[in-house]
Amino acid sequence: MLVSTTNPSSPSLAKLRQPIKQWFETELGQQLLATEQQLLDQVTPRLFGYHLLQISVLDLPDLTRGSPAGHRFMLAAEMDGELAPNTLVGDMESLPLANECIDAVVLHHALDFAQSPHDALREAIRVLRPGGRLIIIGFNPHSFWGLHRLWKRKSKQVPWVGHFMARRRMHDWLKLLEMKSERADSGFFRPPWHSSRWMDRMQFCERWGQRSHSLNGAFWMLTACKETGAAATVGQSWKRRFVFPLPVAQSSRVGRGGVADKAGTARIYPFPRLSSSGTPSKDR
Repeated sequence: MLVSTTNPSSPSLAKLRQPIKQWFETELGQQLLATEQQLLDQVTPRLFGYHLLQISVLDLPDLTRGSPAGHRFMLAAEMDGELAPNTLVGDMESLPLANECIDAVVLHHALDFAQSPHDALREAIRVLRPGGRLIIIGFNPHSFWGLHRLWKRKSKQVPWVGHFMARRRMHDWLKLLEMKSERADSGFFRPPWHSSRWMDRMQFCERWGQRSHSLNGAFWMLTACKETGAAATVGQSWKRRFVFPLPVAQSSRVGRGGVADKAGTARIYPFPRLSSSGTPSKDR
């Protein structure tokens, strides 16, 4: 487990963490999650490289199980009980990682509940290496679920309190941040009903959505590639943060921005290494 020295929690996400977990444990939440996993299993095998960062509203170590990446780790918003292995505690809007040190990033409903979705997206792109892949999953406002949200929004209940950002809006954000969209998918075309009986009756919606390749499902999934490292790093204050060491598969990979020690670890430090007292050490 890795622990951040920065403010570890986003107030909005920390407040909603338990309700989000409880909702995804319902039958409807589990069905949605299973559909998302099916689409991820089709895409994640193409996420090559070594470091894969998963930022999700849930603790799901197997979400990116299809990726061949050697080092898959997750971001947690706060220290709350026992954390899963390979978990980094920190703020998604101020990641404690150096520029361009990650090969792939998966944002699983993270932007739906981020205090500032644009800042969270910018941070994810900042840490992504040129040529790296970004996968984003978000609730779709142009769906049965989006219509239901118009009715439930004032209730402040999960997931209807989420941002529900349009796929085209996200595409525009990615373009501004010099990301090239490669693929768009959508899934779960039934209304958000908790009745198993009615959900079974609405199975024809799934067949229609899959046959027509509709993008009006409950969620959308975008896959994008980072073209350059220019836009995401402009104006960033990451050099003032403590940056965590990341393990590497072999020493030949260290030349991409890290400094190798004898244990085969790439320690990526934008500023001189800090001692236990917080002052720069001289062994850089």
